[in-house]
Amino acid sequence: MSLPPLVEPAAELTVDEIRRYSRHLIIPDVGVEGQKRLKNARVLCVGAGGLGSPALMYLAAAGVGTLGIIDFDTVDESNLQRQVIHGQSDVGRSKAESAAATVREINPLVTVEIHNTALDRENVRDIFSRYDLIVDGTDNFATRYMVNDAAVLLGKPYVWGSIYRFDGQASVFWAEHGPCYRCLYPEPPPPGMVPSCAEGGVLGVLCASIGSIQVNEAIKLLAGIGEPLVGRLMVYDALEMSYRKIKVRKDPDCVLCGENPTVTDLLEDYEDFCGAVSVEAQEAVVDATITAVELKEWQDAGKDVFLVDVREPAEYEIVRIPGATLIPKGEILSGEALSRFPQDRQIVLHCKSGVRSAEALAALKAAGFTDAVHVQGGVLSWIKQIDPSLPAY
Repeated sequence: MSLPPLVEPAAELTVDEIRRYSRHLIIPDVGVEGQKRLKNARVLCVGAGGLGSPALMYLAAAGVGTLGIIDFDTVDESNLQRQVIHGQSDVGRSKAESAAATVREINPLVTVEIHNTALDRENVRDIFSRYDLIVDGTDNFATRYMVNDAAVLLGKPYVWGSIYRFDGQASVFWAEHGPCYRCLYPEPPPPGMVPSCAEGGVLGVLCASIGSIQVNEAIKLLAGIGEPLVGRLMVYDALEMSYRKIKVRKDPDCVLCGENPTVTDLLEDYEDFCGAVSVEAQEAVVDATITAVELKEWQDAGKDVFLVDVREPAEYEIVRIPGATLIPKGEILSGEALSRFPQDRQIVLHCKSGVRSAEALAALKAAGFTDAVHVQGGVLSWIKQIDPSLPAY
């Protein structure tokens, strides 16, 4: 459905702006009026990572007058495969600062506002209220639900995107005109069911594909042209090179934007709501957690340890803790691999950061391996505390 323009047009375009945006101005649906609206717009990008990179770069190139960037992270070398707004010289630098520098280089006519902080319950309303439109480039469920809830409560539209391996999704959520994110996903998935990009990987160029769709939708909303993806979910399969659209209807029983909402304020704890780690895993790790240093001490002392890496084979090929046997978490949770675990040796599990090994530990304890433990921080802690020469990923 067509929607009215989100912002009023600026008073005028300068000669420099007319030169810069000439290819927009000669498109009848955009024209001078549409470009003036882009100039007058204030857009916030939540995250300057995989999706935020192309989104910020093309929003800047398009002439969006004010761009807000919120990100508390720093640039890591593993980001550079897909987060193209950053370069080698930015490693270790604030992502918000690095992204802002690139935006200014692309278009010095754009005003950049930097929020070098984590988005949380205390600041999300204040930050969102300063912008006309939100572009969501987050990569975790807790922040996604918070972004959605804040946008609905403030009456703000936002453009959502999601990426994983070769698959991407995008939509526009605006409760005033259609569904919100909770209408599509009323509840977060069970802990551990959906791996993050850090665990499962993502094709770098997929970020550009979905990020550019997000910018396309943002421009349509701001200028009031075309039919935005309100009430529609765009699903992209990069391997099959296929796009398909799924209708998403506003749920009259939605707890947030339905006819009788029960969620009328931000939740106290979105991490708890999304359950990053299951209750069973939280209980399993109590008094069953060791550090990387303790593992090394056990190995040096000759303790009979059965060290198990619960990551996926591709991760195991990249880097591994010496002496570890690969048994992926899925095989442990299904019970398929339980016969491989000895009853007379100290079982130690590890993954990349400690989340998957906690889930696997819960399954092992339920199966009777009560003395099993896991390594806090996983491979990342081993690299940091024991062997910095190993590659982090």
